Amino acid sequence: MDNTQQAEAGLDKSLFKRDGFPPLGSLIPTSLQHVLASFAGVITPAMMIASTCGFTAEQETAIIQVALILSAIDTLLQQFPLFGRIGSGLPILTGASFAFLPALQAVGVEFGFSVILGAEMVGGIVAIVFSLFYDKIRWIFPPLVTGTVIFTIGVSLYPTAIKYIAGGVGTENFGSAMNWIVGLITFAVTFGLTNFTKGITKIGSIFFAIIIGCVVSIPFGMIDPSGIGEAAWFSLPTFMPFELKFDPAVCITIAIIYVMVNIQLIGDLSAATAGSMDRMPKGREVSGGIMAQGLVSILASLFGGVPTSAFGQNVGIIVSTKVINRWVFGGAAIVFMAAGLCPKLSALLLMIPQPVIGGATISVFGTITLNGIRILVKDGLTPRTCTIFGVSVAFGLGIAQVSGSLTGAGMPGWINTIFGTSAITPCAIMAIVLNLLMPPEPVEEEKRLHVSDSDAEGEE
Repeated sequence: MDNTQQAEAGLDKSLFKRDGFPPLGSLIPTSLQHVLASFAGVITPAMMIASTCGFTAEQETAIIQVALILSAIDTLLQQFPLFGRIGSGLPILTGASFAFLPALQAVGVEFGFSVILGAEMVGGIVAIVFSLFYDKIRWIFPPLVTGTVIFTIGVSLYPTAIKYIAGGVGTENFGSAMNWIVGLITFAVTFGLTNFTKGITKIGSIFFAIIIGCVVSIPFGMIDPSGIGEAAWFSLPTFMPFELKFDPAVCITIAIIYVMVNIQLIGDLSAATAGSMDRMPKGREVSGGIMAQGLVSILASLFGGVPTSAFGQNVGIIVSTKVINRWVFGGAAIVFMAAGLCPKLSALLLMIPQPVIGGATISVFGTITLNGIRILVKDGLTPRTCTIFGVSVAFGLGIAQVSGSLTGAGMPGWINTIFGTSAITPCAIMAIVLNLLMPPEPVEEEKRLHVSDSDAEGEE
Protein backbone atom coordinates (compact mmCIF):
# COMPACT_ATOMS: atom_id res chain seq x y z
CA MET A 1 0.00 0.00 0.00
CA ASP A 2 1.71 3.22 -1.18
CA ASN A 3 1.40 6.68 0.37
CA THR A 4 -1.43 7.71 -1.98
CA GLN A 5 -3.49 4.64 -1.11
CA GLN A 6 -2.84 5.21 2.60
CA ALA A 7 -4.05 8.80 2.34
CA GLU A 8 -7.15 7.82 0.37
CA ALA A 9 -7.98 5.18 2.96
CA GLY A 10 -7.57 7.66 5.80
CA LEU A 11 -4.85 5.58 7.43
CA ASP A 12 -2.05 6.93 9.57
CA LYS A 13 1.25 6.60 7.71
CA SER A 14 3.06 5.45 10.86
CA LEU A 15 1.31 2.07 10.58
CA PHE A 16 3.41 1.37 7.51
CA LYS A 17 6.70 2.50 9.05
CA ARG A 18 8.76 0.84 11.75
CA ASP A 19 8.91 3.92 13.98
CA GLY A 20 6.30 6.35 15.27
CA PHE A 21 3.32 5.71 17.55
CA PRO A 22 0.04 5.15 15.64
CA PRO A 23 -3.32 6.46 16.92
CA LEU A 24 -4.97 4.05 19.37
CA GLY A 25 -7.92 3.67 17.02
CA SER A 26 -5.57 2.03 14.51
CA LEU A 27 -3.12 0.46 16.95
CA ILE A 28 -5.62 -1.56 19.00
CA PRO A 29 -7.34 -3.53 16.19
CA THR A 30 -4.10 -4.15 14.27
CA SER A 31 -2.42 -5.45 17.44
CA LEU A 32 -5.37 -7.52 18.61
CA GLN A 33 -5.78 -9.27 15.26
CA HIS A 34 -2.24 -10.64 15.69
CA VAL A 35 -3.17 -11.82 19.18
CA LEU A 36 -6.42 -13.45 18.11
CA ALA A 37 -4.79 -15.16 15.12
CA SER A 38 -2.00 -16.68 17.21
CA PHE A 39 -3.33 -17.12 20.75
CA ALA A 40 -4.46 -20.70 20.27
CA GLY A 41 -1.11 -21.50 18.66
CA VAL A 42 0.75 -20.07 21.65
CA ILE A 43 -1.00 -22.13 24.30
CA THR A 44 -1.67 -25.39 22.41
CA PRO A 45 1.92 -26.72 22.43
CA ALA A 46 2.10 -26.07 26.18
CA MET A 47 -1.21 -27.88 26.74
CA MET A 48 -0.08 -30.89 24.67
CA ILE A 49 3.25 -31.13 26.52
CA ALA A 50 1.36 -30.94 29.82
CA SER A 51 -0.90 -33.80 28.71
CA THR A 52 2.05 -35.89 27.52
CA CYS A 53 3.94 -35.46 30.80
CA GLY A 54 0.90 -36.14 32.99
CA PHE A 55 0.75 -32.69 34.58
CA THR A 56 -1.77 -31.75 37.24
CA ALA A 57 -4.26 -28.97 36.46
CA GLU A 58 -2.09 -26.55 38.44
CA GLN A 59 1.04 -27.55 36.49
CA GLU A 60 -0.79 -27.23 33.18
CA THR A 61 -1.92 -23.71 34.10
CA ALA A 62 1.68 -22.84 34.99
CA ILE A 63 3.18 -24.02 31.67
CA ILE A 64 0.49 -22.12 29.71
CA GLN A 65 1.25 -19.02 31.77
CA VAL A 66 4.97 -19.28 31.02
CA ALA A 67 4.29 -19.89 27.30
CA LEU A 68 2.36 -16.61 27.11
CA ILE A 69 4.99 -14.61 29.01
CA LEU A 70 7.88 -16.01 26.95
CA SER A 71 5.97 -15.29 23.73
CA ALA A 72 5.65 -11.68 24.90
CA ILE A 73 9.35 -11.43 25.77
CA ASP A 74 10.47 -12.90 22.44
CA THR A 75 8.18 -10.63 20.43
CA LEU A 76 9.35 -7.57 22.38
CA LEU A 77 12.99 -8.49 21.78
CA GLN A 78 12.29 -8.84 18.05
CA GLN A 79 10.78 -5.34 17.97
CA PHE A 80 13.10 -3.61 20.43
CA PRO A 81 16.47 -5.42 20.26
CA LEU A 82 18.36 -5.61 23.55
CA PHE A 83 21.77 -3.90 23.38
CA GLY A 84 21.10 -3.49 19.65
CA ARG A 85 22.08 -7.13 19.20
CA ILE A 86 19.52 -9.49 20.78
CA GLY A 87 16.49 -9.32 18.49
CA SER A 88 15.94 -8.81 14.77
CA GLY A 89 14.30 -5.39 14.78
CA LEU A 90 11.97 -6.72 12.04
CA PRO A 91 8.16 -7.05 11.85
CA ILE A 92 7.52 -10.54 13.21
CA LEU A 93 5.42 -12.13 15.94
CA THR A 94 6.82 -15.09 17.85
CA GLY A 95 5.41 -17.58 20.30
CA ALA A 96 5.48 -21.13 21.61
CA SER A 97 6.37 -23.31 18.64
CA PHE A 98 4.67 -26.38 17.16
CA ALA A 99 7.93 -27.19 15.35
CA PHE A 100 9.44 -28.70 18.50
CA LEU A 101 6.26 -30.46 19.63
CA PRO A 102 6.66 -33.99 18.20
CA ALA A 103 10.23 -34.30 19.47
CA LEU A 104 9.43 -32.85 22.89
CA GLN A 105 6.41 -35.15 23.26
CA ALA A 106 8.57 -38.18 22.45
CA VAL A 107 11.14 -37.08 25.03
CA GLY A 108 8.44 -36.35 27.60
CA VAL A 109 6.91 -39.82 27.31
CA GLU A 110 10.23 -41.62 27.74
CA PHE A 111 12.27 -39.29 29.97
CA GLY A 112 9.95 -36.73 31.57
CA PHE A 113 9.70 -32.95 31.60
CA SER A 114 13.01 -32.35 33.43
CA VAL A 115 14.92 -33.85 30.50
CA ILE A 116 12.93 -31.65 28.10
CA LEU A 117 14.00 -28.57 30.05
CA GLY A 118 17.65 -29.65 30.05
CA ALA A 119 17.54 -30.15 26.28
CA GLU A 120 15.90 -26.72 25.85
CA MET A 121 18.80 -25.06 27.63
CA VAL A 122 21.33 -26.84 25.40
CA GLY A 123 19.25 -25.99 22.33
CA GLY A 124 19.13 -22.33 23.34
CA ILE A 125 22.92 -22.25 23.65
CA VAL A 126 23.25 -23.90 20.22
CA ALA A 127 20.92 -21.26 18.73
CA ILE A 128 23.03 -18.45 20.19
CA VAL A 129 26.22 -20.00 18.78
CA PHE A 130 24.49 -20.42 15.40
CA SER A 131 23.54 -16.74 15.45
CA LEU A 132 27.13 -15.66 16.19
CA PHE A 133 28.41 -17.49 13.11
CA TYR A 134 25.47 -16.69 10.83
CA ASP A 135 27.33 -13.94 8.92
CA LYS A 136 30.01 -16.46 7.96
CA ILE A 137 27.52 -19.05 6.67
CA ARG A 138 24.72 -16.86 5.29
CA TRP A 139 25.94 -17.66 1.76
CA ILE A 140 24.34 -21.06 2.31
CA PHE A 141 20.90 -19.37 2.29
CA PRO A 142 20.59 -17.51 -1.05
CA PRO A 143 17.16 -16.37 -2.36
CA LEU A 144 16.72 -19.72 -4.09
CA VAL A 145 16.89 -21.57 -0.75
CA THR A 146 14.88 -19.06 1.28
CA GLY A 147 12.24 -18.74 -1.45
CA THR A 148 11.83 -22.51 -1.56
CA VAL A 149 11.53 -22.71 2.22
CA ILE A 150 9.04 -19.81 2.34
CA PHE A 151 6.89 -21.49 -0.32
CA THR A 152 6.88 -24.70 1.71
CA ILE A 153 6.03 -22.83 4.92
CA GLY A 154 2.96 -21.37 3.22
CA VAL A 155 1.77 -24.65 1.72
CA SER A 156 2.35 -26.56 4.97
CA LEU A 157 0.09 -24.11 6.82
CA TYR A 158 -2.99 -24.91 4.71
CA PRO A 159 -3.88 -28.11 6.62
CA THR A 160 -3.53 -26.20 9.90
CA ALA A 161 -6.20 -23.71 8.84
CA ILE A 162 -8.52 -26.49 7.65
CA LYS A 163 -8.09 -28.35 10.94
CA TYR A 164 -9.09 -25.20 12.78
CA ILE A 165 -12.13 -24.61 10.56
CA ALA A 166 -13.24 -28.20 11.07
CA GLY A 167 -13.16 -27.68 14.83
CA GLY A 168 -9.75 -28.92 15.89
CA VAL A 169 -8.46 -32.48 15.52
CA GLY A 170 -9.66 -34.71 18.34
CA THR A 171 -12.66 -32.59 19.31
CA GLU A 172 -16.07 -34.20 19.57
CA ASN A 173 -17.64 -32.33 16.63
CA PHE A 174 -14.61 -32.31 14.34
CA GLY A 175 -15.68 -31.86 10.72
CA SER A 176 -19.30 -31.05 11.59
CA ALA A 177 -21.51 -28.79 9.51
CA MET A 178 -21.77 -26.42 12.46
CA ASN A 179 -18.01 -25.85 12.50
CA TRP A 180 -17.83 -25.33 8.75
CA ILE A 181 -20.73 -22.86 8.77
CA VAL A 182 -19.05 -20.71 11.43
CA GLY A 183 -15.64 -21.03 9.76
CA LEU A 184 -16.90 -20.12 6.29
CA ILE A 185 -18.91 -17.14 7.57
CA THR A 186 -15.78 -15.87 9.32
CA PHE A 187 -13.77 -16.39 6.13
CA ALA A 188 -16.40 -14.54 4.09
CA VAL A 189 -16.27 -11.56 6.45
CA THR A 190 -12.45 -11.52 6.32
CA PHE A 191 -12.47 -11.75 2.52
CA GLY A 192 -15.11 -9.05 2.16
CA LEU A 193 -13.43 -6.58 4.51
CA THR A 194 -10.02 -7.17 2.94
CA ASN A 195 -11.10 -6.75 -0.66
CA PHE A 196 -14.08 -4.40 -0.57
CA THR A 197 -13.38 -1.89 2.19
CA LYS A 198 -10.77 0.74 2.98
CA GLY A 199 -9.03 2.09 6.03
CA ILE A 200 -8.96 0.36 9.39
CA THR A 201 -11.61 -2.22 8.46
CA LYS A 202 -9.35 -3.39 5.64
CA ILE A 203 -6.07 -3.71 7.55
CA GLY A 204 -7.91 -4.93 10.68
CA SER A 205 -10.10 -7.36 8.76
CA ILE A 206 -9.00 -10.40 10.75
CA PHE A 207 -9.74 -8.72 14.08
CA PHE A 208 -13.24 -7.64 13.02
CA ALA A 209 -13.94 -11.00 11.37
CA ILE A 210 -13.03 -12.88 14.56
CA ILE A 211 -15.37 -10.65 16.58
CA ILE A 212 -18.22 -11.31 14.13
CA GLY A 213 -17.35 -15.02 14.01
CA CYS A 214 -17.59 -15.23 17.79
CA VAL A 215 -21.02 -13.59 17.71
CA VAL A 216 -22.18 -16.01 15.00
CA SER A 217 -20.92 -19.00 17.03
CA ILE A 218 -22.95 -18.09 20.15
CA PRO A 219 -26.26 -19.65 18.93
CA PHE A 220 -24.35 -22.87 18.20
CA GLY A 221 -23.23 -23.09 21.84
CA MET A 222 -19.56 -22.76 20.93
CA ILE A 223 -18.81 -20.03 23.50
CA ASP A 224 -18.34 -21.19 27.09
CA PRO A 225 -17.61 -18.36 29.56
CA SER A 226 -17.45 -20.59 32.66
CA GLY A 227 -13.65 -20.66 32.66
CA ILE A 228 -13.44 -16.90 33.28
CA GLY A 229 -15.10 -17.10 36.67
CA GLU A 230 -12.88 -19.95 37.80
CA ALA A 231 -9.60 -18.29 36.74
CA ALA A 232 -7.46 -16.21 39.12
CA TRP A 233 -6.88 -12.48 38.70
CA PHE A 234 -3.10 -12.53 39.09
CA SER A 235 -0.32 -15.11 39.11
CA LEU A 236 3.47 -15.04 38.80
CA PRO A 237 5.58 -17.81 37.21
CA THR A 238 7.84 -19.90 39.44
CA PHE A 239 11.61 -19.96 38.97
CA MET A 240 13.01 -23.50 38.50
CA PRO A 241 9.74 -25.38 39.12
CA PHE A 242 11.44 -28.55 37.83
CA GLU A 243 14.94 -29.94 38.13
CA LEU A 244 17.04 -29.72 34.96
CA LYS A 245 18.29 -33.07 33.68
CA PHE A 246 20.63 -33.55 30.75
CA ASP A 247 20.55 -36.69 28.60
CA PRO A 248 23.33 -36.54 25.93
CA ALA A 249 21.32 -38.30 23.18
CA VAL A 250 18.26 -36.14 23.79
CA CYS A 251 20.31 -32.94 23.90
CA ILE A 252 21.98 -33.73 20.57
CA THR A 253 18.66 -34.57 18.92
CA ILE A 254 16.92 -31.43 20.20
CA ALA A 255 19.97 -29.29 19.30
CA ILE A 256 19.71 -30.47 15.67
CA ILE A 257 16.02 -29.58 15.65
CA TYR A 258 16.90 -26.11 16.96
CA VAL A 259 19.12 -25.55 13.94
CA MET A 260 16.29 -26.67 11.64
CA VAL A 261 13.84 -24.33 13.38
CA ASN A 262 16.37 -21.52 13.02
CA ILE A 263 16.37 -22.16 9.27
CA GLN A 264 12.58 -21.89 9.37
CA LEU A 265 12.94 -18.60 11.25
CA ILE A 266 15.23 -17.32 8.50
CA GLY A 267 12.48 -18.17 6.01
CA ASP A 268 9.78 -16.45 8.10
CA LEU A 269 11.89 -13.33 8.58
CA SER A 270 12.65 -13.28 4.86
CA ALA A 271 8.98 -13.71 3.95
CA ALA A 272 7.79 -10.99 6.32
CA THR A 273 10.50 -8.51 5.32
CA ALA A 274 10.33 -9.13 1.58
CA GLY A 275 6.54 -9.00 1.56
CA SER A 276 6.11 -5.90 3.71
CA MET A 277 9.33 -3.89 3.25
CA ASP A 278 10.34 -5.05 -0.24
CA ARG A 279 13.81 -6.17 0.82
CA MET A 280 15.53 -9.19 2.29
CA PRO A 281 16.66 -9.10 5.93
CA LYS A 282 20.24 -8.15 6.68
CA GLY A 283 22.68 -10.59 8.24
CA ARG A 284 22.71 -8.75 11.56
CA GLU A 285 18.92 -8.73 11.69
CA VAL A 286 18.66 -12.48 11.13
CA SER A 287 21.49 -13.14 13.58
CA GLY A 288 19.76 -11.01 16.23
CA GLY A 289 16.44 -12.78 15.68
CA ILE A 290 18.02 -16.20 16.19
CA MET A 291 19.96 -14.99 19.24
CA ALA A 292 16.75 -13.70 20.86
CA GLN A 293 15.08 -17.07 20.45
CA GLY A 294 18.12 -18.80 21.92
CA LEU A 295 17.95 -16.55 24.98
CA VAL A 296 14.20 -17.11 25.37
CA SER A 297 14.75 -20.87 25.15
CA ILE A 298 17.18 -20.69 28.06
CA LEU A 299 14.57 -18.73 30.03
CA ALA A 300 12.01 -21.42 29.13
CA SER A 301 14.23 -24.09 30.67
CA LEU A 302 14.53 -22.06 33.88
CA PHE A 303 10.82 -21.27 34.25
CA GLY A 304 9.30 -24.51 32.93
CA GLY A 305 8.15 -23.39 29.49
CA VAL A 306 8.44 -24.39 25.84
CA PRO A 307 10.67 -22.88 23.10
CA THR A 308 9.43 -20.24 20.68
CA SER A 309 9.54 -19.53 16.96
CA ALA A 310 7.82 -17.27 14.42
CA PHE A 311 4.14 -17.76 13.57
CA GLY A 312 3.47 -18.34 9.88
CA GLN A 313 -0.13 -17.12 10.06
CA ASN A 314 1.07 -13.78 11.41
CA VAL A 315 3.65 -13.55 8.64
CA GLY A 316 0.70 -13.80 6.28
CA ILE A 317 -1.06 -10.93 8.05
CA ILE A 318 2.08 -8.80 7.84
CA VAL A 319 2.49 -9.45 4.12
CA SER A 320 -1.22 -8.85 3.44
CA THR A 321 -1.60 -5.60 5.37
CA LYS A 322 1.96 -4.16 5.07
CA VAL A 323 1.53 -2.92 8.66
CA ILE A 324 5.05 -3.04 10.14
CA ASN A 325 5.01 -0.52 12.99
CA ARG A 326 6.93 -1.96 15.92
CA TRP A 327 4.29 -0.78 18.40
CA VAL A 328 1.65 -2.90 16.68
CA PHE A 329 3.65 -6.00 17.58
CA GLY A 330 4.63 -4.52 20.92
CA GLY A 331 0.93 -4.11 21.68
CA ALA A 332 0.33 -7.78 20.88
CA ALA A 333 3.21 -8.70 23.19
CA ILE A 334 1.69 -6.63 26.01
CA VAL A 335 -1.59 -8.54 25.64
CA PHE A 336 0.32 -11.85 25.81
CA MET A 337 2.15 -10.64 28.92
CA ALA A 338 -1.10 -9.52 30.55
CA ALA A 339 -2.76 -12.86 29.73
CA GLY A 340 0.19 -14.70 31.27
CA LEU A 341 0.00 -12.67 34.46
CA CYS A 342 -3.82 -12.49 34.57
CA PRO A 343 -5.40 -15.92 34.02
CA LYS A 344 -8.85 -14.34 33.67
CA LEU A 345 -7.75 -12.57 30.49
CA SER A 346 -6.21 -15.79 29.25
CA ALA A 347 -9.52 -17.59 29.86
CA LEU A 348 -11.36 -14.87 27.90
CA LEU A 349 -9.13 -15.40 24.86
CA LEU A 350 -9.52 -19.18 25.21
CA MET A 351 -13.24 -18.77 24.52
CA ILE A 352 -12.61 -18.05 20.82
CA PRO A 353 -13.80 -21.14 18.86
CA GLN A 354 -11.23 -22.81 16.62
CA PRO A 355 -13.44 -22.59 13.47
CA VAL A 356 -13.42 -18.81 13.89
CA ILE A 357 -9.61 -18.70 14.03
CA GLY A 358 -9.29 -20.98 11.00
CA GLY A 359 -11.80 -19.03 8.94
CA ALA A 360 -10.10 -15.75 9.72
CA THR A 361 -6.53 -16.87 8.94
CA ILE A 362 -6.79 -19.25 5.97
CA SER A 363 -6.88 -16.39 3.48
CA VAL A 364 -3.50 -15.05 4.58
CA PHE A 365 -1.58 -18.31 4.18
CA GLY A 366 -1.66 -18.04 0.42
CA THR A 367 0.24 -14.76 0.61
CA ILE A 368 3.20 -16.58 2.20
CA THR A 369 3.28 -19.13 -0.62
CA LEU A 370 3.08 -16.45 -3.28
CA ASN A 371 5.80 -14.44 -1.58
CA GLY A 372 8.08 -17.47 -1.79
CA ILE A 373 7.34 -17.67 -5.50
CA ARG A 374 8.05 -13.95 -5.86
CA ILE A 375 11.50 -14.40 -4.33
CA LEU A 376 12.18 -17.38 -6.60
CA VAL A 377 11.24 -15.62 -9.85
CA LYS A 378 12.89 -12.30 -9.01
CA ASP A 379 16.07 -13.28 -10.86
CA GLY A 380 14.26 -15.55 -13.33
CA LEU A 381 13.59 -19.27 -13.38
CA THR A 382 16.30 -21.45 -14.89
CA PRO A 383 16.37 -25.25 -15.27
CA ARG A 384 18.70 -25.35 -12.25
CA THR A 385 16.34 -23.25 -10.13
CA CYS A 386 13.32 -25.35 -11.13
CA THR A 387 15.14 -28.59 -10.35
CA ILE A 388 16.23 -27.50 -6.88
CA PHE A 389 12.83 -26.02 -6.08
CA GLY A 390 10.81 -28.96 -7.41
CA VAL A 391 12.88 -31.70 -5.79
CA SER A 392 13.11 -29.91 -2.45
CA VAL A 393 9.37 -29.26 -2.23
CA ALA A 394 8.62 -32.82 -3.34
CA PHE A 395 10.74 -34.30 -0.55
CA GLY A 396 9.47 -31.85 2.06
CA LEU A 397 5.74 -32.12 1.39
CA GLY A 398 5.93 -35.78 0.40
CA ILE A 399 7.58 -36.95 3.61
CA ALA A 400 5.32 -34.79 5.77
CA GLN A 401 2.14 -36.10 4.12
CA VAL A 402 3.06 -39.79 4.35
CA SER A 403 2.84 -40.63 8.05
CA GLY A 404 5.38 -43.20 9.18
CA SER A 405 7.48 -43.03 6.01
CA LEU A 406 10.65 -42.77 8.12
CA THR A 407 9.74 -45.23 10.87
CA GLY A 408 10.40 -48.60 9.21
CA ALA A 409 12.86 -51.32 10.17
CA GLY A 410 16.45 -50.12 10.53
CA MET A 411 15.41 -46.47 10.65
CA PRO A 412 16.58 -44.73 13.86
CA GLY A 413 13.88 -42.90 15.75
CA TRP A 414 15.75 -39.60 15.62
CA ILE A 415 15.50 -39.58 11.81
CA ASN A 416 11.72 -39.35 11.95
CA THR A 417 11.88 -36.85 14.82
CA ILE A 418 14.02 -34.45 12.79
CA PHE A 419 12.82 -35.00 9.22
CA GLY A 420 9.39 -36.61 9.45
CA THR A 421 7.48 -34.15 11.62
CA SER A 422 7.55 -31.05 9.41
CA ALA A 423 7.76 -30.42 5.67
CA ILE A 424 10.06 -27.46 6.27
CA THR A 425 13.07 -29.36 7.60
CA PRO A 426 13.56 -31.89 4.76
CA CYS A 427 12.76 -29.19 2.21
CA ALA A 428 15.34 -26.81 3.68
CA ILE A 429 18.05 -29.48 3.92
CA MET A 430 17.42 -30.68 0.37
CA ALA A 431 17.44 -27.13 -1.03
CA ILE A 432 20.73 -26.31 0.73
CA VAL A 433 22.43 -29.55 -0.38
CA LEU A 434 21.26 -29.36 -3.98
CA ASN A 435 22.21 -25.71 -4.27
CA LEU A 436 25.72 -26.55 -3.11
CA LEU A 437 26.06 -29.64 -5.33
CA MET A 438 24.58 -28.43 -8.62
CA PRO A 439 27.01 -26.35 -10.72
CA PRO A 440 25.87 -22.82 -11.53
CA GLU A 441 24.61 -22.27 -15.05
CA PRO A 442 26.62 -19.98 -17.37
CA VAL A 443 24.76 -16.72 -17.73
CA GLU A 444 24.88 -16.84 -21.53
CA GLU A 445 23.25 -20.28 -21.55
CA GLU A 446 20.45 -19.54 -19.10
CA LYS A 447 17.00 -19.71 -20.66
CA ARG A 448 14.59 -17.76 -18.51
CA LEU A 449 11.29 -19.60 -18.33
CA HIS A 450 9.32 -16.41 -17.82
CA VAL A 451 10.42 -14.74 -21.08
CA SER A 452 7.43 -13.46 -23.04
CA ASP A 453 6.49 -14.78 -26.47
CA SER A 454 7.42 -11.46 -28.07
CA ASP A 455 10.91 -11.62 -26.64
CA ALA A 456 11.30 -15.18 -27.89
CA GLU A 457 10.26 -14.14 -31.39
CA GLY A 458 12.71 -11.24 -31.32
CA GLU A 459 15.57 -13.59 -30.55
CA GLU A 460 14.67 -15.71 -33.55
